[in-house]
Amino acid sequence: MSDQRAPQLQAIGKFYPLVLCCFIGSGLAALIYEIVWFQLLEFVIGSTAASIAVLLGTFMGGMCLGSLAFARIVPAALHPLRVYAAMELGIGLSAVAVLYLLSPAADLYASIGAGGSAGILFRAVLCVAFLLAPTMLMGATLPCAARWVESTPRGVSWTGILYTGNLAGAVFGCLLAGFYLLRLYDMATATFVAVAINALCAALAVLLATVAAHQPPAASNAADRAPLRFEALTAYVAIALSGLTALGAQVVWTRLLSLLLGTSVYAFSIILAVFLLGLGLGSSAGSLLARSARNSLALLGWCQFFLLAAIAWAAFSIDGWLPYWPVDPLLDLSPWMTFQLDLARCLWAILPAACLWGASFPLALAAAASRHRDSGRTVGAVYAANTLGAIVGAVTFSMILIPALGSLWAQRILLAGAAMAAVLILLAELRPGIAAAGRRRAMAAVLGAVVAVPVAAAALAYGLPPVPGELFAFGRKMMISYYDSKMLYAGEGLNASVAVSETKDGERLFHVSGKTEASTHPSDMRLQRMLGHLPGLLHPNPRSVLIVGFGAGVTAGTFVTYPQIERIVICEIEPLIPRVVSGYFTRQNYDVLKDPRTEIVYDDARSFLLTSKEKFDIVTSDPIHPWVKGAAALYTRDYFELVKRHLKPGGVVTQWVPLYETTVEAVKSEIATFFAVFPNGTVWMNDREDGGDVVLFGQVDPEPVDVDAVAARFDRDGRAAKSLHDVGFVSAVDLLSTYGGNAADLAAWLKGAAINTDRDLRLQYLAGMGLNVNIQDQIHSELIDARRIPAGLFVGSAETLAELRKAIESNEAPSDARMPWCPTVPTACSPPRPAR
Repeated sequence: MSDQRAPQLQAIGKFYPLVLCCFIGSGLAALIYEIVWFQLLEFVIGSTAASIAVLLGTFMGGMCLGSLAFARIVPAALHPLRVYAAMELGIGLSAVAVLYLLSPAADLYASIGAGGSAGILFRAVLCVAFLLAPTMLMGATLPCAARWVESTPRGVSWTGILYTGNLAGAVFGCLLAGFYLLRLYDMATATFVAVAINALCAALAVLLATVAAHQPPAASNAADRAPLRFEALTAYVAIALSGLTALGAQVVWTRLLSLLLGTSVYAFSIILAVFLLGLGLGSSAGSLLARSARNSLALLGWCQFFLLAAIAWAAFSIDGWLPYWPVDPLLDLSPWMTFQLDLARCLWAILPAACLWGASFPLALAAAASRHRDSGRTVGAVYAANTLGAIVGAVTFSMILIPALGSLWAQRILLAGAAMAAVLILLAELRPGIAAAGRRRAMAAVLGAVVAVPVAAAALAYGLPPVPGELFAFGRKMMISYYDSKMLYAGEGLNASVAVSETKDGERLFHVSGKTEASTHPSDMRLQRMLGHLPGLLHPNPRSVLIVGFGAGVTAGTFVTYPQIERIVICEIEPLIPRVVSGYFTRQNYDVLKDPRTEIVYDDARSFLLTSKEKFDIVTSDPIHPWVKGAAALYTRDYFELVKRHLKPGGVVTQWVPLYETTVEAVKSEIATFFAVFPNGTVWMNDREDGGDVVLFGQVDPEPVDVDAVAARFDRDGRAAKSLHDVGFVSAVDLLSTYGGNAADLAAWLKGAAINTDRDLRLQYLAGMGLNVNIQDQIHSELIDARRIPAGLFVGSAETLAELRKAIESNEAPSDARMPWCPTVPTACSPPRPAR
């Protein structure tokens, strides 16, 4: 047999580096696909915790099935490298299919999709249809390569190194996609880059298969599958627990670290890259240990034992140390300097634990290796156990443990999981020597360790620090001195962490995931009321309203003041916000939740609009800042077109755009994208008392603004008028004086702006670069300089128009020239622009 294997063993040693290069490329492509697919499918099925759990479960479930099915479906006689090449080509073809079948899937979801459990079931079916084929092929690649190497400790070590190379490629793919491909190009470009990498890997594998010998294992018989040893069973269970704790920790720590770093796409890319880097480094070390170790199972147990300290280290770092580092993220406006600091903090906190989880996989392979002669079957089974545990960990921690118990208890459960795996292996080590009198002392030591491990885990769990409420509220800015607030509430919901704080002056702030989302500060109150009252007054007779995002409920509450409105629908992704946060702002939101006209839909806004047939007179959207991961999906052309389809004839829409913590390019992208769908849209400025926001206004059927009619509605709706008086607007003319330009005026300023689409979600990358930038005065000045009033935009009596002209000109008009006034007669319009 050794003579038959000699050519293959020589080929393995000679060509192994090239096969390793294939696996590096495979991992690189896989991470690009994962990021693109998750982003694409979230547009269709939504981004709620349930949708993400379904998406993640399908992705990892497909890999689990692929690893299990490979050895049972693919004959061992086939050359593994040729099979690997075919799988790489299959992954690339599947990726192209996913890219181009998204639009039909969105249409199908819109026609069939539903809410509740039926909706979740349909989302699962949709994810399976998209992801099952490519993820099964991804899961089968490692068992396939394992058939090419030896079923010996050296062969197991080589397989572990292939796994390490795959993770190394994944690290690079994560950073390449997050910091380059999707920042500068679109999802199609990223996909085809990954497809090209798959094709290169496939070509290299085919070339190697022509020169590298392969001796298939002997024909299978009953001896090929020895009875499952207790030690091997222990390895399977331990690696499943390792996968559970690894993905559970990734869920918990990503959620907490994103608060500390800022929830931008760049922060998520850094966190994921560090986690993958740790897995890769650990896998490399574990592979080397497995090659020479006499007892791989014992080493696997030591990994689980040391994980107790590593998990505790990460918990203490993230919850008790890093938030209190004297770091002011605004000291350096360069995002690249901030990224380096973010990388250092992630390495400090999570790298040790990630290394130990990475080392566990090759050690589990070595512990279970003697069960099968077909190494592909062994690798597939271990990989499947690890992946299955990861699925349970990701879903359980994100959907159940964090919302029900909080991050502190979730991290305590991580310690319990690692302790359970360590104790299980200790018991497996104890079992063979129970009857040997000469090993009594060793057995006593093992029994002592069985008791000591849970005690150590309990002691560490008891000492873990709680997550500071200020981290939920202020995130990366919690150590900046001007935040001197008292925490009123902090909690962790299903989709986000929320908090309410109060300043010494009595102003209340509402926070989502470390970002202030609303407050009772005058400028914020004015913005929130403008988002409701502008469409409420400019629409001649609104009857139904959709509010995207509850926030503090102030915008939704403005519609309570309009008696003619019959239906107020609020779409909110986080159930904790209306249920708990609303009560802290009842005076400002007019207790909108108790109004009989109000209905709350707990769903992603896009998913709701895709599956709902209802149309509205008004749709107003106040999403979180565009640099927050996922928020840019509510600023795409596709989203605005979806909103437009859900407007009744004469319907209107408003959208918030921030001018702070952003760049000129990002603001231009947001406004240009809105105007691409609403070409007669207008901009309204919230620029009093240092307000740094604008409100975009669009109409299905563009009509001029009848100032006299708006004033009459203002006077007629007494509660609405009082609501505006409370935030400083003394009349309808005062509200309309916030006009800041329209699409025609701003066309030259917006020239070349990136249009944000579902396929090219450029905005979140543009906005993420402005995280520390505060140039709202510059952006405001540029908008004011470009502002005009085209003929026919405002109509009404001469006295009213003169009053409005005076009010607009007094609102920070350029100092070197008056803004040209275009009356209702087009021929009298003065076209020149003011000098810059």
